[in-house]
Amino acid sequence: MACFAQAAPTHALTVYGEAPRYPASFQHFAYVNPDAPKGGSLRRSALEIGQFDHILPFIDKGIGVSQVEGWLYAPLAIRAFDEPYTVYGLIAQHLERGPDDAWLRLYLDPRATFADGKPVRAEDVRFTFDLLMSKGSLNYRTRFAEVAGVTVEGPRQIRFDFKQPHGRTLALDLASLPVLPEHDWQQRDFANGAGFDKPVGSGPYRISRIDNGRSITFERNADWWAKDLPVARGLYNFQRLRIEYFGDTEVARQVLKGGGYDYNREFSATAFTLGYNGAQLDDGRLQRAHLGPAKPQVAQGFVFNLARPQFQDRRVRQALGMLWDFEWSNRQMMRNLYIRQQSLFSNTVLAARALPDADELKLLEPLRGQVPDEVFSQVFSAPVTDGTGIIRPQQLQALALLQAAGWRPEGDRLVNAQGEPLSFTFLNGQSGMERLLLPWKRNLAQIGIELNIRNVDAAQYVNRLMARDYDMVVTGYPVTLSPGSELYNYFGSAAANDPGSNNLMVLKDPAVDHLLDGLVRASSQPDMLRHAHALDRVLQWNYYWIPNYYPPGSSTVWWNRFGLPKVQATYDEGLDTWWEVSPTALTSEQMAERLGKQP
Repeated sequence: MACFAQAAPTHALTVYGEAPRYPASFQHFAYVNPDAPKGGSLRRSALEIGQFDHILPFIDKGIGVSQVEGWLYAPLAIRAFDEPYTVYGLIAQHLERGPDDAWLRLYLDPRATFADGKPVRAEDVRFTFDLLMSKGSLNYRTRFAEVAGVTVEGPRQIRFDFKQPHGRTLALDLASLPVLPEHDWQQRDFANGAGFDKPVGSGPYRISRIDNGRSITFERNADWWAKDLPVARGLYNFQRLRIEYFGDTEVARQVLKGGGYDYNREFSATAFTLGYNGAQLDDGRLQRAHLGPAKPQVAQGFVFNLARPQFQDRRVRQALGMLWDFEWSNRQMMRNLYIRQQSLFSNTVLAARALPDADELKLLEPLRGQVPDEVFSQVFSAPVTDGTGIIRPQQLQALALLQAAGWRPEGDRLVNAQGEPLSFTFLNGQSGMERLLLPWKRNLAQIGIELNIRNVDAAQYVNRLMARDYDMVVTGYPVTLSPGSELYNYFGSAAANDPGSNNLMVLKDPAVDHLLDGLVRASSQPDMLRHAHALDRVLQWNYYWIPNYYPPGSSTVWWNRFGLPKVQATYDEGLDTWWEVSPTALTSEQMAERLGKQP
């Protein structure tokens, strides 16, 4: 017990023990309007494609409602969106970290209650953790595998003990967990998402209406116990929030343009640049912007299923990547707005942008012979074309690589020693993706490679991903400035064939596993950065994916009837900081006049 005396409870946690931006006496985050009026409504499209078939977002089956986490269920500690990774106590009034990160202790706020008035107990925290670890998404079991035990030390005090060694982000990840009421979940079917019943929450909103699969409406809980805390002031301003679900992104786009809802997070570069043009955009009634410009963007790319025989040779993967013409696509379809992915950590300091220094080489040298030689001597750069659409030089380079890998011309196709043609199928679950794939299909066909595009509905797409039944898909890897054990879920060998994991490459690489371990267990930010750079190089030079592009912020379109704080959240779109100004959309001139009259 002596180690407890060396720690001290605090209002916030940072990754490496550095001072948080906001002191214990802070009144509100800088990126909110603390005087924002409450009331009004906002309707948005879901982040998911397809109809939700249950409420919970905590399991791998089907489609749940993402916003249940945060709106219905409050976390133990809330993340600040103007710091790389810092959490401030919410349900947990104080947080205490053991020496050498041996444990995390949480002291629950005695005022914390669920929506039915019952107190939030340490037993509810333990119940939630056990439930997520036993019946929740694989992501929880991966992230929290280093938790050795959970001890309830009192009605409002709980301790998580860690295995050794462990990651510095583990304490923050645990503190970010929601809290579910044990008394409400004992008789519910958590493992199957609990259907469409309305569960009892702990957050700023209640569920008021469910239109099964199509929409869900949240109502602000005026009696929420935390509404006046500094971490909540200026947030959660709308009286009603409604999420609309669509099976097709183009349908969602057209419904927004027709006024069917207010806010769309756009994931199609082409649609964002071209799909909303018109008088409403010109006069400002419809707004289009990239929000959260410093937010690490999802690393999107075409990923190979490395279990497929035609992708076993690195030279084949390199050659196929040479023939995807980003420059032409960006110019022709996206008005040169987008930036080429070069890294799994693009737009962050984690990306490997220079040659490895002496300290990084110490990490890489034991892996020599297991990783490509270029890792030690070259800075990776994705192939570049002149943007004309004519890529003969790249095709010749690709042919040379393919011939070295054992593929030879036979008529109008390339075949291997067994006479089997080089062909593969792209499994597509997104409308609009064909625009990016068809020019690539043409470039491949010109040197004898057959690309087939198989379009499937959302349900079939999810099932085939889980079964690893595809040659290639497009996917995105969430990027954070403080990566931790969640990376095992995307790149770890143990997750390769788990149907609940996001290792869609089916990647089993001992060198990657080794670097993942080092990154997760890094003891300082410089140590974490060295491991991140080394990991990035190994992934880059193995050509496990064909990097796509990312926007200069989160591509967002909305009807102009909302107020936004003067200081925007750096690392998030900040939707929870908005408030209603008008029940109908205003022109830019009208909005400026309206806001000018507000105090």
